[in-house]
Amino acid sequence: MKRPKVTSGDVAKLAQVSQSAVSRSFSQDASVSADTRAKVLKAARKLGYRPNVIARAMISGRSRLIAVLVAYLDNQFYPIVIEQLSRALQERGFHVLLFMTDTGNQDSVVQQMMGYQVEGIVMASAELSSTLARECAQTGIPVVLFNRYAPSSPASSVTSDNIEGGRLLAHFLVEGGHKRIAFIAGSEDSSTNRDREAGFYRGLAESGHTVWARAVGNYSFEGAAEAARQLCASKIKPDAIFVANDHMAFSVMDVLRNELKLRIPNDISIVGYDDVPEASWGGYNLTTIKQPSSQMIDATISILMEQIERESVSRRAAVLPAELIIRQSARLPKEKP
Repeated sequence: MKRPKVTSGDVAKLAQVSQSAVSRSFSQDASVSADTRAKVLKAARKLGYRPNVIARAMISGRSRLIAVLVAYLDNQFYPIVIEQLSRALQERGFHVLLFMTDTGNQDSVVQQMMGYQVEGIVMASAELSSTLARECAQTGIPVVLFNRYAPSSPASSVTSDNIEGGRLLAHFLVEGGHKRIAFIAGSEDSSTNRDREAGFYRGLAESGHTVWARAVGNYSFEGAAEAARQLCASKIKPDAIFVANDHMAFSVMDVLRNELKLRIPNDISIVGYDDVPEASWGGYNLTTIKQPSSQMIDATISILMEQIERESVSRRAAVLPAELIIRQSARLPKEKP
């Protein structure tokens, strides 16, 4: 048998309170006495009542939903970020709607997201056109680009200092005595890759070096494996490779050791970027740059909450410091006397 629909009026009648008291009892920030709330919740449990969150959002104009758009979850960095971001938003009374899309321009998916009356949007491993970013701003929906930025976009951004991170790795490898230092790029059109590569080249130049060879892995496991094969195809091989993120670095290390029978770091040093948990595993022990994910999440939420409460969108850019984490995948600099 189909169970009859229970309304807030039914709960109010059983609890002997007003219908508005029922509504306030299910709102976290509403003013209602503890006695009234207890009576309402008891009546709701007895009747099997659940408040209609969507209907309430339509009435109040507050969905308390934040949309998160990602193009891929292969990189171990993003699942961790999404979990931490979701938990942090839930503590503030918001919930996450996760949308997946293909790489490239994601405007059509963002249009769908806006149909859910979301109060904010976080773009992680995804892109947004400047035109749609302006449309979001005009409608009062703050957009934060996470781990990337677009100079021409009105959207806010939160990144680590990718330029300085690349620079730190360059100095580390040069001080380790490496001469043939190569680079495996991620997606060449992404701001993270451009900045990491620019910082890396700057650091090499400061030490009187240039990049020895370059290949492109497109931030994919398979792409990085093929890039490693290309760099090591000739008799003279690089003695160090900076791989633009840890996810690709793991693939590179597997190819070098298992296919090419090279020793890490004896024959070739490998460094990455992100410091995902797997980087510290014994099988990799990857020297890498740590992205301060917790601080990046805090900055993202701060931007969203400020602009949601203010009901006004403005462009903000947060750049957080990067840290070199030294493990065993690269030769260490010689100790100075």
